[in-house]
Amino acid sequence: MTDQREVSIVRRPGRTLSVEDGLTALLAAYHLGTETEKGEAVADVDGLPDRYQAEISDPRIAFVDDVVLVALSGSAAVGCLVVTAPADGRSEIKRLWTDPAFRGRGIASGLLGAALAHAAESGVGTVRLSVWRWRTGAIALYERFGFTVSESWDDRDQLVCMERAV
Repeated sequence: MTDQREVSIVRRPGRTLSVEDGLTALLAAYHLGTETEKGEAVADVDGLPDRYQAEISDPRIAFVDDVVLVALSGSAAVGCLVVTAPADGRSEIKRLWTDPAFRGRGIASGLLGAALAHAAESGVGTVRLSVWRWRTGAIALYERFGFTVSESWDDRDQLVCMERAV
């Protein structure tokens, strides 16, 4: 579990450049890692699809209606998660990522717990997410938080859709 003196979770990065830069680095690592895992490795962010480049270049615009949670160790961003704005009584969790150097410290659990608390405060009835089948550690984490596999809303091969009531 995380030492709370070491890591804090904040909603939407503050106006400080270092946190914003840290978030863009986390998003870049998330997307580059995912493309590599899918067997579509790209050398840098310029090789990513436009929609991912847009998230990395300006997360404030890309996630304007969403809540972005960032885990900080001191002033360094070490994890992130996006909770989409509620629609039809549900929100979606996206972009859960922890810097590999900080894994195993409960950061992903802290981000996920904060996301579910935010969803509850927002009156959301259901939270859903999608995860690649090979990310077994993430699937196990989601299951520990009460998510179950649901009917797919996304036709991409190897994608597992999960949801839970709030």
